[in-house]
Amino acid sequence: MAELAGSDGASTSAGQAGAAAEPQALVDDGHPPVGGLYAKYVLSVLVLVYAINFIDRQILAILAEDIKRDLGLSDADLGFLYGTAFAVFYALFGIPLGRLADNWVRTRLLSLGLFVWSGMTALSGLSTNFMQLSAARVGVGIGEASASPSAFSMLSDWFPKEKRATALAVYSAGLYLGGGVSLLIGAVVVKAWNAAYPVAGPLGLVGWQAAFLAVGIPGMLLAFWVSTLKEPIRGRAEGLPEPARVEGVWRKLWEDVSSVIPPLTLVHLAPFGARVLGTNIAVGVAFAALAALLIRITGDIPQWVAVCIGGYAVTSWAQSLKQRDAPTYALIWGTPTFVLALVGFGSISFVGYSLSFWAAPYAIRTFVVPMAAAGGPLPWYANIEVVAVILGGWGAAGGFLGVVTGGIVSDWVKRRNPGGRILVSALATLVPAPFIYAMFTTQSLGWFLLFNIPLAFGSLYVGIAAATTQDLVLPRMRGAATATYFIGTTLLGLGLGPYFTGMVSKATGDLGTGVLALLLMAPVTLTCLTLVYRKLPLAEATRIERARASGEAI
Repeated sequence: MAELAGSDGASTSAGQAGAAAEPQALVDDGHPPVGGLYAKYVLSVLVLVYAINFIDRQILAILAEDIKRDLGLSDADLGFLYGTAFAVFYALFGIPLGRLADNWVRTRLLSLGLFVWSGMTALSGLSTNFMQLSAARVGVGIGEASASPSAFSMLSDWFPKEKRATALAVYSAGLYLGGGVSLLIGAVVVKAWNAAYPVAGPLGLVGWQAAFLAVGIPGMLLAFWVSTLKEPIRGRAEGLPEPARVEGVWRKLWEDVSSVIPPLTLVHLAPFGARVLGTNIAVGVAFAALAALLIRITGDIPQWVAVCIGGYAVTSWAQSLKQRDAPTYALIWGTPTFVLALVGFGSISFVGYSLSFWAAPYAIRTFVVPMAAAGGPLPWYANIEVVAVILGGWGAAGGFLGVVTGGIVSDWVKRRNPGGRILVSALATLVPAPFIYAMFTTQSLGWFLLFNIPLAFGSLYVGIAAATTQDLVLPRMRGAATATYFIGTTLLGLGLGPYFTGMVSKATGDLGTGVLALLLMAPVTLTCLTLVYRKLPLAEATRIERARASGEAI
């Protein structure tokens, strides 16, 4: 056990050697080897799942203008639908479902989640008003909350540590494949449906509703395939002993659900004492006051109610985790490096999610519609379908190349510099910034599309962020770490980024100004990443010792 404790440091143990040799042979029970052919098969299936995940999430971007017109919405409403309605519940349910991924069969959890979110995407196509569509988006968020905690944990057990960033980067590339394909699917389905049914089609459905149905139903079928995957052995890739089977899984799930969903949070925390409960009530009052202030300033009630409920719920969960699982709390919320990474990577996603949503509506409003209204021949690239293909196609290809390249390069750099991955991730902010400015100030659609190309660098950080958060915790904590990481990328990034742009657009009457305001986030990102770079090597090297000091039996 002492040798295992040194596996985060410079020494080499017998356990490490066994873990390194394991990909070349089957273990005694005949389970497929770490890093072997079956592991790559699992990775390919999970990439497809993540692509479906983002098709369902991102298709709203190309449908936004039709939805805005038919339902009478503002840009702030669109930002809420795409971001906050999805992100808050994704983040909240990611916590108990992430913990469930640590305690239950991950393949079952993932297949059930896929069925739920795909079904809710299909139900989005039956929505006829803002509230119905908001409720469906909440359902999509809850279902998708099961995906990455399960997938990250599975892949971390299927691939050895030295290849983990690459494997997670390949998985994360499904984000860009799905996001890109969604624009094309949405544009094609809407055009074909509206051409066939100029007023309304069967069941009174219009084009954007048919598009939701077209992408939701296949995902429900894919869920059955996912259920056939083998469950990996926890900790085997690092030579760590497999954790004991968890008893009372569903009781623990209820504890985790009640620890994040108000007002169950009060009942959940009461047994831990008056001090804990009093702190929680004070936090709840503070968030209520913040929500009231922001609603008064902006007038956007659903946005700030949802965000502040999310903030309160996350705080409640952190309090509960500290009482119920001190080692996991110590390696996540009790580790400044993890929290700084959460904010740093979340701030990158703040910009990335907003750009991925608003680029297509901006191009349609600023270039395509005015050019069509002016009459005369249009350039070959000046129609909605072609814009969707170019933005979506490059978003898929460039995002895939960026995230995979980031994973491969960062693994190479890390072997030479313990904090080197963070240096690579900083390029995701530094390189795109000038091109974002050029893209949203040009008067030419052609240049707009060309300036979009370097934005592929914005995806360099994705696999790095995943690997960094996984490396800071023990194998049994990976689901919880993933859920916590996605609090940053969803609650901070997705929950605030698209809405922020929409709010600035609503206030100024200029969507371009709303997008350019995103550049104000760059100093926050670079400050956080600088601190993470300095602290990361020591935090990784001491994780086992710090977990043991908090009561971990290892």
